[in-house]
Amino acid sequence: MSARLAVSIGCPSGIGPEVSIVAASALRNAHAILLVGDFGAIDRAARARKISLRAIERVEAPEFRRGRVSVWQPTESLAARDRALGHPSRAGGAAQLAWIDAACDLVSRARGTDGADALVTGPVSKDAIASSGARGARQFLGHTEHLQARLHAKDAVMCFSTETRAVKLATALVTTHLPISAVPRAITADAVARSALWLADFVARREPRARSRVAVASLNPHAGEHGRIGHEESRIARGIARAQKKIDAKKIELVGPMPAETAFRLGAAGELRGVLAMYHDQATIPMKLLGFGDAVNVTLGLPIVRTSVDHGTAYDRAARFDADARGMLSAMRLAAELSV
Repeated sequence: MSARLAVSIGCPSGIGPEVSIVAASALRNAHAILLVGDFGAIDRAARARKISLRAIERVEAPEFRRGRVSVWQPTESLAARDRALGHPSRAGGAAQLAWIDAACDLVSRARGTDGADALVTGPVSKDAIASSGARGARQFLGHTEHLQARLHAKDAVMCFSTETRAVKLATALVTTHLPISAVPRAITADAVARSALWLADFVARREPRARSRVAVASLNPHAGEHGRIGHEESRIARGIARAQKKIDAKKIELVGPMPAETAFRLGAAGELRGVLAMYHDQATIPMKLLGFGDAVNVTLGLPIVRTSVDHGTAYDRAARFDADARGMLSAMRLAAELSV
C-alpha cells in the first residue's frame, strides 16, 4: 500500500542527501516521497549518482505525488561553503534541525494532500546542531529525545530492527544517550517495564500470527550472579514481571534478565524476535554487526511513525558518492509498513 513519506535529509555535508535521493528515486513509483532539505545538496548528489533530474521536482509547498521525488526546502538556500562535503558548518547544523522539525510537523499535523503518513530521518551531526546557535539546539542529544519533546510524547523508546536472510531481530533500549556512569541509576523497574511493553508491541505488530520470545538483557556480567556482581538485575526482574502482566502471553513471552551476550547470540540464531538492552552500545554494537546497512532505527512511543538509518554522516567518504543506500531504503519501506 502506498504511503506518503516526509524525509529530512540529514547533514548536507554528509551522505544524507545522497542516500535520501537514491532511495527515494528507487521507491518513487511505490510511495509518494517528499525530501525536506537543501535543494542544492540534493541536486549535487543526484547528478553525481546519475539520477534522472526529470524524476525530481522542487516544490514551493509540501506535496506528495507518486512517480517523482518532490523536494521542499523550508529554509534559505545554503551557501556552497555551508554544505561542503566532509566539513559540517554552523549554518548546516541549524538547517538540519529546521528540516527535522518541518518534516515532523507534516506528519503530526497531517491534513489533506500536504500531510505525511510517516517521518524518515537522515543522519545528522549532533555536534553541528548543538553548536549551531539555533533556538533550542544546544539541548539536542539526538532525534529520539528531540522528537519526544517536540511531540509532547510520554514515551520515546529507541529501537533497532533488522531483517535479512540470516536474521530477523528487533532490539529496544531502556536508556539512550546517557553517560555510561549515569546508566545504573536510570535502570528502574518502571523504565524496564515501559520499554519492554513497547518492544513487545512492535514485535507482535510485525508478526501478529506468531508467538515470539523477547529477552531482557542484564546490565551486569552473568546477570549479576545473584547479586555478587551488582544488584540492578533485581530491578530489571521486577520490570519484567510488571510488563508480562500487561502483555498477551499467547503472543509474547518475556525472558530474563539474561546475560546480554547470550541474548544476542540467541537472537542471531533465530530463537528470539527481540532483545531489550539496558544502554546504547549494548544494543548498537551487536545490531550493527548483525545487520549494518540494513537495520532501521525506529522510535517507539511517539504519536507518529518515525524511522531512520542506522548509520552516521560518514564525512570521511561523503565526497566519493558511493554511499550504500540500503539503510535508507529499509527505513522508508518500514515507515510505509508501519503507517498502514
